[in-house]
Amino acid sequence: MPMPIQALEAALREGFPDAKIEIDDLAGDGDHYRARIVSEAFKGLPRVKQHQLVYAALKGKMGGELHALALETSAPA
Repeated sequence: MPMPIQALEAALREGFPDAKIEIDDLAGDGDHYRARIVSEAFKGLPRVKQHQLVYAALKGKMGGELHALALETSAPA
């Protein structure tokens, strides 16, 4: 079952309440998204650790409800 964009955004906002978040549905199927997340939580962290934080915020939904998520993460400039 696909993950609605609203559910994805809610999970990301819960994990990163300070963040600027933009989500695009890449295929129109509710299964393939791109998320751009700018958060203080990423400050000083390598990209891999930033992405691990995002996956942790999704609480196991990645690979199940959510098939593909292209991530662009950064700390505010």
